[in-house]
Amino acid sequence: MGSALADAALAGGLGLLIGSFLNVVIHRLPRTMYRGWLLDATANLAPQPGIPSLWELVFGKGTHAPGQLEQDAETALAQVDALPALTLARPGSRCGHCGHAIRWYENIPLLSWGVLRGRCSACGAAIGLRYPAVELVTGLLFGLCGWRFGLTPTAALWAAFCTILVCQFVIDLDTQLLPDSLNYLLLWLGLAGSAYGLTGVSPTSAIWGAVFGYLSLWTVYRLYRAATGKEGMGFGDFKLLAALGAWLGAPFLLALILMSSLVGALLGVVLLLVGRLANRHVPISFGPFLAGAGLLCLAIGPDRVRAWLPFAFPLGF
Repeated sequence: MGSALADAALAGGLGLLIGSFLNVVIHRLPRTMYRGWLLDATANLAPQPGIPSLWELVFGKGTHAPGQLEQDAETALAQVDALPALTLARPGSRCGHCGHAIRWYENIPLLSWGVLRGRCSACGAAIGLRYPAVELVTGLLFGLCGWRFGLTPTAALWAAFCTILVCQFVIDLDTQLLPDSLNYLLLWLGLAGSAYGLTGVSPTSAIWGAVFGYLSLWTVYRLYRAATGKEGMGFGDFKLLAALGAWLGAPFLLALILMSSLVGALLGVVLLLVGRLANRHVPISFGPFLAGAGLLCLAIGPDRVRAWLPFAFPLGF
């Protein structure tokens, strides 16, 4: 028991540090995606010697974009190219209000936020409660992995599972985006973990879990669009459920959908309480529900999920 607690404490401490980095990922990854899209759009519209413009490729040779669209795109392309570098490592962390560079002792997980009383040391602007919340949740999840699996490759793999899902949960809640870079990483880690016997799921079940996870939501999407003419969810949701299927296996897909409904209900109540759902016409992302269901499944444990939701496993798998 003492060894398990020590493993949990060490893993939890590492999780707090990782959680601090996840706040950077959550903030910057969507912005790097926006920049990439803008760069692609302006590069495709701007005229290039010897290469047909995107307008010509769509509307035919000899056609021209209306007004000054191509010239404006060329100007915009130069402006995007001139932007300073933005990566997960550069520039260093700064206050979003005054640009104050965050010193190392102002970036200690949980502790710095408490000492600073949730405010920037330079301008006094509030630092959102979400930052220590992400650190705390990540630390607790890492601690759970250390307690359950010890300091082993299996624990490290499941800690990576938690890391990606925490990012996807918050990013999708903020932006209604589920970055492919994280979804694909989660998928391939799940399949590789299955192949090496680290997830407890057979490779066959992992592969079919990915296949049916994607196709199930894709089918719902197509039927809903055919019936209403609207898109009820994004392709990122299909990929995320596929990745979860690779980690947990095909028999858990129905349980994941049911648990995502529970997570959605709880999250909806929280968002109502904090005023995020004051406008009922604002769409709610499905990704946080799926990510939360995956984390909940890990926290409860697959055996308890089977015991508590036996009707989700109708074939007795």
